[in-house]
Amino acid sequence: MLSLKHTLRVTPRCLSATPLPSSTLPTRTFLTKMAYNASKSVMPPISQTEQVALGCGTIGFDKEIFTGSPSLKSLIDTYQPKLTEEEQSFLDKECNELCSLINDYEVTTKKDFTKPVWDYMRTAGFFSMKIPKEWGGKGFSTACVSAVLVKLATHCTDANATVAVPNSLGPGELLVRYGTDRQKEYFLPKLADGTLIPCFGLTGPHSGSDATSLIGSSGVVEEREGVLGVRASFKKRYITLAPVAGVVGIGLDLKDPNNLLGGKGEEGFTVALLERGHEGLDMGPRHIPLNSAFMNGTVEGEDVWIPMESILGGQERAGFGWHMFVECLAEGRGVSLPAGSIGAARSVASVVGAYTRVRKQFKVPIAEFGGIQEALADAASDGLVCIAGGDLMNAIVDNHEAPMVISSIMKQNCTERGRRIVEKGMDIAAGSAICRGDNNYMAQAYMSLPIAITVEGANIMTRSFQVIGQGLTRCHPHMLELIYSLQSDEPDAVDKFGTQLKKVIGHGAENFALSIGRGIKSSFQVKTRSKDAYKHGDKLLQHHEDQLLRLSANFALTADLCFTLGGKLKFEELLMGRLADAMGAIFLGYSTLHFYHNNRGLEGLEAVTEHAMLRLEREAQQALEAAQQNFPGPLGGVASGVMGLACFPLGGFTKPYKPPRDELTKEVSNLFTKPSEINSMFTELIYTAPEGERHQISELLRALPLVCEADAIASACRKENREPTADEQATLSKAEAVRDKLIQVDVYEHATEEEAQPGYVRPAIQGTEEMFSTSDVKNFAKYA
Repeated sequence: MLSLKHTLRVTPRCLSATPLPSSTLPTRTFLTKMAYNASKSVMPPISQTEQVALGCGTIGFDKEIFTGSPSLKSLIDTYQPKLTEEEQSFLDKECNELCSLINDYEVTTKKDFTKPVWDYMRTAGFFSMKIPKEWGGKGFSTACVSAVLVKLATHCTDANATVAVPNSLGPGELLVRYGTDRQKEYFLPKLADGTLIPCFGLTGPHSGSDATSLIGSSGVVEEREGVLGVRASFKKRYITLAPVAGVVGIGLDLKDPNNLLGGKGEEGFTVALLERGHEGLDMGPRHIPLNSAFMNGTVEGEDVWIPMESILGGQERAGFGWHMFVECLAEGRGVSLPAGSIGAARSVASVVGAYTRVRKQFKVPIAEFGGIQEALADAASDGLVCIAGGDLMNAIVDNHEAPMVISSIMKQNCTERGRRIVEKGMDIAAGSAICRGDNNYMAQAYMSLPIAITVEGANIMTRSFQVIGQGLTRCHPHMLELIYSLQSDEPDAVDKFGTQLKKVIGHGAENFALSIGRGIKSSFQVKTRSKDAYKHGDKLLQHHEDQLLRLSANFALTADLCFTLGGKLKFEELLMGRLADAMGAIFLGYSTLHFYHNNRGLEGLEAVTEHAMLRLEREAQQALEAAQQNFPGPLGGVASGVMGLACFPLGGFTKPYKPPRDELTKEVSNLFTKPSEINSMFTELIYTAPEGERHQISELLRALPLVCEADAIASACRKENREPTADEQATLSKAEAVRDKLIQVDVYEHATEEEAQPGYVRPAIQGTEEMFSTSDVKNFAKYA
């Protein structure tokens, strides 16, 4: 990576539009060579794994952000998420049927599904939604898989997790893409009909978020009785579905010390397919992640013999595991994990919103309290951001892209926002959210979201390393070629370096100018914008697109300045975390505008979009400001000065982004505490049980129109100083009965099996009885 002290020396000439006279060419070559040598000295060598990673996955809109001038029109024209009739039918029928078979509280109590639930997930195709129809699967789109996972998450987070794995990084998709004909013919039909439940064994005790390091999971190529194979030892943990899986994909670090592969396959990350019962394979012991019931456990083996035909893709794919893993990882990280947060977002905004209208304190629905409104509005706008990001991400994957950086942004941002959303919901619902039982629809999501934050790379690592670490090399418009030139031994490496260096400098200079111009323009826009401008859709889109363009130029310039750190950038995780925050807010801002464009005309969408965009823009501004104030390295002061001049040219005036005004916060909250079109949109993927069936979420949603009508009647009677009519009194009485029912929490005669035993007396009561047994006075009445 580059040092600014070298790049500045060539900046004036590189940016000049006038051709250099021939007499200066030797000097230019000398300066280029000097810059090349200096850069090469601080550029750490790229490992083979890193080189493979640089060539895996795809880049698209993430690269546009790094240019500093992303296009909203390009997003709108390219990505249009939608479901087919068959997919919508599955969502409405099979998905609802599965939910109806599940009692979430019983699942978490017994730590497993019933056999009818497992059987239905198998036979209805929940484990084979991504397997092509030719192999007996559903062949559904990513958008459909996401929608199914969202609906399941609104009812049972364990069902969401259980269905997610086979449809993301289970061996199914890997087999479809890379399996041998024989492997496909055997495994895919059995995965499609549910005979085999799959899992993927990657993470080990010493690897954690660095899963592909494969520490403790090794294989050596050997020949036994004329058959080539692998002797493998491995210890895996945190493996979802392992305790019930019939087949596992094992990630191994393959070695071939005797060159037995003979050029057919390579050493390195390799995936082996092993069925339960394979000699030496131990699958079964469980972890219990917090209070969750989804199956999660260990996969171990010592000196396990694996024939070459069990290597995923055959011997030719030995050493190819990193490619396979990365190409398929985008769906797990960018789709499956965010789906859980999207489900939580829909539930909190709409269901907790309904609860705030049902629940009264001081004879007033708590929906009218400012603190409640603030928390609910934040949850709703964060929810819209997650929904919008999910829609766009699904469409990107369905467009046959595998964006590693965007999938990391989605995973980290949505799971973090999901946790915040559920925390807001817990704060609002208070006592009703902490007592376990059928009436509590919040507790399991509250306990599950921290799990999602840790898997597929813990969020701290994703934010502080992965997003920008990958982004700068993969998504910067010129950096990858420059890095390749520094790694090259070709005779023209210096010339290629010089060409790319000019482009990098030109890119930085362009975004320096854009940052100043757009920063001043956008600040004036914000300062002079009317309070109700967001109510006009075209103006809403144009205004916020202008702000995102300004922030994108700021981000792109800052990314260029990161090269002043050279190879030390990877250790500056505070800086990378702040830039990940900025990039995440920018991407999700564009996602939110993309969603608004596709759903215009929906009552209330303008207000929630405005609330979300104001918060995202402020997030990006704060992240960039913190980066500017804390830019590290020997040239940190120079970089900070450049950032300050470009990103905030007029000081505080060019830091215009503020939190939403109270009037807007109240408007957004009211949209979710009363019937509205935007509220109905949020409820579209929430599972609701048939009327008459006990289901707290369904009853709260159905109660909302009734209690709103009752509140309107009571208000009219007070204003008119009159008694309600007979019909009005009937409505008021019905609403009061519903309110009384829905605020109740579950109570139990016993909480454990031990307590349920005949004659059981709680230890504290035993102690009280023992102490009274020696007392002369047995109670107050006798004392008196």
